[in-house]
Amino acid sequence: MNMEFKRKMPTPQAVKEMYPITPELAERKKATDIALRKIFTGEDDRLLLVIGPCSADREDSVLDYISRLRRVQEKVEDKILIVPRVYTNKPRTTGDGYKGMLHQPDPNSSPDMLRGLIAIRKMHMKVLAETGFSCADEMLYPENHHYLSDMLSYVAVGARSVENQLHRLTASGLDLPVGMKNPTSGDLSVMMNSITAAQHPHTFVYSNWEVQSKGNPLAHAILRGSSNKYGRTIPNYHYEDIKLLCELYAKSGLKNPAVVIDTNHSNSGKQWNEQPRIAKEILHSTRHSDDILHLVKGLMIESYIEDGNQKPDGGVYGKSITDACLGWDKTERLIYELADLR
Repeated sequence: MNMEFKRKMPTPQAVKEMYPITPELAERKKATDIALRKIFTGEDDRLLLVIGPCSADREDSVLDYISRLRRVQEKVEDKILIVPRVYTNKPRTTGDGYKGMLHQPDPNSSPDMLRGLIAIRKMHMKVLAETGFSCADEMLYPENHHYLSDMLSYVAVGARSVENQLHRLTASGLDLPVGMKNPTSGDLSVMMNSITAAQHPHTFVYSNWEVQSKGNPLAHAILRGSSNKYGRTIPNYHYEDIKLLCELYAKSGLKNPAVVIDTNHSNSGKQWNEQPRIAKEILHSTRHSDDILHLVKGLMIESYIEDGNQKPDGGVYGKSITDACLGWDKTERLIYELADLR
């Protein structure tokens, strides 16, 4: 084998015992879980906002950002439920570049997965303790989910992972909403097949155990746009795109039809400053079709303290070192505008 086995990692149970959450924090997470379930089953018509940095690159600025979200949440809680993005693993198209805090707790130092694992658990715990938010993270590595499972309320499966069997089967065993993104090709049948797999029970191998999943009725679609063979981005957030998804759901027999729409990535052509316009257009579409109104459960927005992005060694506090994000002032204004439109 052309690899070096550096060290055996501690089990999720061992890490949870080293860094346990309190009963009070567990109750906070449970409250968010219940609220989210009601949104995806249609019992609560508030708009879900999965919002935050492209990648959670440093604890201090992430906590600062999410503390600001808490103040806004209190003002819009009758219209919007905020679930912060605290994405600690970053998929890379070519495999190169910063892969998130799990890999590099210090973006400018060498990878250290053990330090990273502890750093991301402590960060999620601080967010929950200091702001009351249980958050969203991307399931880049399915077997790592249980290191954070007692603190997460929402999970996304990325465009490059959505066809992977283990991602689908793991999603089928989670008791929380799991969003399945359309693949980078834009083929919606791949996404729908992934949701179908996640909603069904399965027997499979997970962390060296034979496990039986029960199926996840809260697995749902995320539209994030696509790109063609020439590299041109193709959005799929328009009225006609959402109507098509309504039709696919109507034929599918899936439980709790739902979509969360990503306003960045290929939907914006990675033009971060287009996100407010896109978000408002989506809510405009919900006013012209009851089917769309009932299907669209939320938006996914990439936002941080400062506009844009920088290189990992850029040194600007609160500015993304991966995809460019909407800055705080524009974000705060947008959330209030979305609450008014809702």
